[in-house]
Amino acid sequence: MILLIPYLLLEFYISLGVGSEIGFLWSVIWIVSTFIIGMGLIQNAHTTIQSQMGALASGKLDMKAFHDSATSYFLGAILLMIPGVLSDILGVIALLYTFSLQLGGTIPSVKNKTNIKNSNKKGDDDVIDVEIIEHHTTSNTKS
Repeated sequence: MILLIPYLLLEFYISLGVGSEIGFLWSVIWIVSTFIIGMGLIQNAHTTIQSQMGALASGKLDMKAFHDSATSYFLGAILLMIPGVLSDILGVIALLYTFSLQLGGTIPSVKNKTNIKNSNKKGDDDVIDVEIIEHHTTSNTKS
């Protein structure tokens, strides 16, 4: 709650600065258009989440990437609906993060690729083979 007041002051300051540069009419057009874009993203969220669930089911996304992608998608859409330049910038950054997670989820990582030579390997990769050598010392003490 304490961070809300500086955020609102910064949002107000940046929005007034941009509004004085581009003019009142373009500021209104900006606010209305980003609100419409945010509403469109919220209205189409079910198709986006459904496609992400398909990527999750096929193994292209893991559960953490799915969660991060869905959260940043909704956060970005809500931030676009809030009037202000700073919230719009943060909303676009959140949507770009969503896009990068979805793009990264479709490209298989190198560590998950299997080599044909190693595909017949049995056993675990994280098993350490240890040999225990017991060493007994005997002392020859004469009394």
